[in-house]
Amino acid sequence: MSVHIETPRLLIRELLPEDDAAMFAMDSDAEVHKYLGNKPQTDIEEARNVIAFVRQQYADNGIGRWAVTLKDTGEFIGWTGYKLMTEAVNNHTGHYDFGYRHARPYWGKGYAYEAAKASLDYGIEVLGFKDIYAMTEVDNKASRHILEKLGFVFVETFNYDGTPFWREGLPVTWYRLDERK
Repeated sequence: MSVHIETPRLLIRELLPEDDAAMFAMDSDAEVHKYLGNKPQTDIEEARNVIAFVRQQYADNGIGRWAVTLKDTGEFIGWTGYKLMTEAVNNHTGHYDFGYRHARPYWGKGYAYEAAKASLDYGIEVLGFKDIYAMTEVDNKASRHILEKLGFVFVETFNYDGTPFWREGLPVTWYRLDERK
């Protein structure tokens, strides 16, 4: 799967095996995982497994999360994009889960919104995605603000018992992308 999305400051591309060290630096930070169930990575092999999982999604589903890099330096700062949910989440299957995560040094600079908007637009306008949902831990006000700014609408709160990347039973908010005008 090849994707190339540019914004004024960012380049969004597929995740590559060589992103492992930067991905591990991001996901081993306890602050980054504060709203993901407080399970930061402890071994770089975990980051490699996540990248392999995403790359397999590219092969199996034609879609997966994308790396976000600074346009001027190529530095990996996080990821954004979609995941096709083939297993039930909050009684929904076959939908696109939209998400993003950035390393702490890049918080508060507008990168998360910039990358999320570009990848959301790409999914809708280029790939023709519909039925897009997102979720975030209930206390993650910054992430909820970004989702709402992007046009997602709060639907409900539920306890998430999904992938091993989040703590079992974590209370999360469930958002649906409304029709965009």
